[in-house]
Amino acid sequence: MSEEKTPIDTDLIGEKIVEVLHTIYDPEIPVDIYELGLIYDVFINENHDVKILMTLTSPNCPVAEVLPQEVYEKIGSIDEINEVEVELTFDPPWGQEMMSEEAKLELGFL
Repeated sequence: MSEEKTPIDTDLIGEKIVEVLHTIYDPEIPVDIYELGLIYDVFINENHDVKILMTLTSPNCPVAEVLPQEVYEKIGSIDEINEVEVELTFDPPWGQEMMSEEAKLELGFL
């Protein structure tokens, strides 16, 4: 089988991004940031540039400087990705209803 250069499916890149996001934790909560609902959106363009729109559990969160930087670094380490932008927003503000069922179960909310 010859190794042709084919365009990489953005869905595949999206899956890799989600896998990486599952490895990033808010240090105060034993659930990853994806299941916590801190990731609002992930955009991938045809150049494989990625923009991640995320929030924190509160604007005064002690990891406000560290967590977005960790997302930036870990997503940027994915081979297929060129540029990464992480945008922090508090609109809408994060609430417990944004957590996945898995996160709610893990934290005893179900």
